[in-house]
Amino acid sequence: MPEIALHEIVSVTIILFSIIDVPGNLPVIIGLKEGGSKIEPAKTAVACGLIMVAFLFVGEVILSLYGVDVGSFAVAGAIVLFLVGLEMILGASFFKQDPVANSSASIFPLAFPLMAGAGTLTTLISLKAEYETLSLLIGILVNVIIIFLAIRASDWLHRKLGPQGSIVVRKIFGIILIAIAIRLIKSHLLTGFVS
Repeated sequence: MPEIALHEIVSVTIILFSIIDVPGNLPVIIGLKEGGSKIEPAKTAVACGLIMVAFLFVGEVILSLYGVDVGSFAVAGAIVLFLVGLEMILGASFFKQDPVANSSASIFPLAFPLMAGAGTLTTLISLKAEYETLSLLIGILVNVIIIFLAIRASDWLHRKLGPQGSIVVRKIFGIILIAIAIRLIKSHLLTGFVS
């Protein structure tokens, strides 16, 4: 039995890691910091963890209370991802920082919707039907630790890349982010039309 549980934990961790896409979000983190946003690794990691755990247990119920299906939620999150991708490519600023929040991007847009966004949350709903709750919780915890470590290492990575390298990586990942957003919108719109 422990081997099955370990296999489940590894599977959940890898699936969530690929959806959260921590390496892909590093240029966003660097870009937000360059733009003067304050990012606290612990705050972002804890926010991601809380959002994922909360959605795991009550996500579908909350969405249904508002009459929102998972597909619509995914499309809304994809639109935000699309705008973040445009920011990265064009250097524009669509999201105005709240001066009261001391220009903090730790929770929005970093924790949500970039890391614990529509893709991650809809994936959690799918995994809930397939895996044990304990495996899901451990997988979330492992990813929260990875998020924390990645944000802590972002300054070091930025120094290694240099200003030009950061710009190039930022533009490339901006395009990838837009492509992911379009794929999410396409798949959920098509699903809506078919059903």
